[in-house]
Amino acid sequence: MSEELLEEGPEQEQEQIPLLTAPRTPLPEIISTLEGLESAVSQLKQGEGDIALDAERASGYKYSQRAYLIQIFRRGGGLHLIDPIAFSGSDPRQVFSELNDVIRSCQVIIHASSQDLPCLREVGIEPTSLFDTELAGRIAGFPRVGLGALTESLLNIRLAKEHSAVDWSQRPLHHDWLIYAALDVDVLLDLKDEIVRVLREREKLEWALQESTAALNAPPFAPRREPWRRTSGIHQVKKPEQLAIVREMWRVRDAIAQERDIAAGRILNDRALVNVALKPPSTLLQLKAVSALKRDAQLWWGALEAARAHPTVARPAASDGPPAHLRIWKERSPLAYARLTHARKALSDRAAELDLPAENLLSPDTIRRFCWQEPPQRGRSESDVVDFLASCGARPWQISHSAKLLLSIEGASTPLESKAEEGVSELS
Repeated sequence: MSEELLEEGPEQEQEQIPLLTAPRTPLPEIISTLEGLESAVSQLKQGEGDIALDAERASGYKYSQRAYLIQIFRRGGGLHLIDPIAFSGSDPRQVFSELNDVIRSCQVIIHASSQDLPCLREVGIEPTSLFDTELAGRIAGFPRVGLGALTESLLNIRLAKEHSAVDWSQRPLHHDWLIYAALDVDVLLDLKDEIVRVLREREKLEWALQESTAALNAPPFAPRREPWRRTSGIHQVKKPEQLAIVREMWRVRDAIAQERDIAAGRILNDRALVNVALKPPSTLLQLKAVSALKRDAQLWWGALEAARAHPTVARPAASDGPPAHLRIWKERSPLAYARLTHARKALSDRAAELDLPAENLLSPDTIRRFCWQEPPQRGRSESDVVDFLASCGARPWQISHSAKLLLSIEGASTPLESKAEEGVSELS
């Protein structure tokens, strides 16, 4: 076969996959009244089986993570697009109580549920049974688990994704955006059926069900103690007085963003914030000359004055977990570091055998916590390891494939050096 044919093959194959440009169920009018919502609930009750559910947020545009559109599809129950903003003047839990009753009566299918569940719960939609097609795709062993990639692989359909990053807070919503949003739930039930078929063939269905249940019951993320330390580019800032500027500028930016409900990066991006810390204006006039700071000059100047008044920055708050840097592992506990390298290798090999990502076999944080703990002199039993993993939230299927491996590496004293870890300073 010629090189030209080899190069054209993937493109030709891509062209053969038909592009779905409109939902197979007719696109409905967007629901913005109580009457429309009651009609949708009535139709959904007449349907059967699972409910496909999705939500669109305005990430990158708004400070809040609220839902600006909710999409629902059920076989025999219709396709529905709900504008939750239209009901903002009422108690959302009361407005959506009947819809929530229908949703809680069946299994809900969501793709990447960790993104949508918080904003759905905010308006009182709280599923009791979940199947997450993204998690299921990972467990099944698909190399790409985005909705579009899985739809192509399993349904031989391409989805247009050009509206994935639009500002969903705009009103009215564009017609093309609504088509894009409807497509996400229009294919979701068929996709779930196909993933379940693959999981059954690979004897992994129970694993995927456990993962979805864990996602449904996962507690909210705890806020970071010092979120300003996650500012992109902060590694360039070395001096305490400069770090104090980052701290105070971050706090002011967050307060402005929250008050105006605008994404913090649109108030002042991280690069500009770090640049101010590295070369702070010495006068208010100089500050006003910086275009990014002009609008809220007095607030930014107040942040600089607060930083100058308190130029010291305490060391990062101690974590109750293992260190984040490999260097600290090597210095403080060479044996823990040795255990970590062996555990990573053993679990990575097992994950490859099971045809799934290593982080889905056991979370990196759980591995670190296990390896950092000094084992008792008598050693651990397998039941001790099982209890530890369960306390960290590991699912039964994960424990069954990892407990014995962790037990086997507990006595490791010589680390495994790998090229992948050369130069790596922070554990993800």
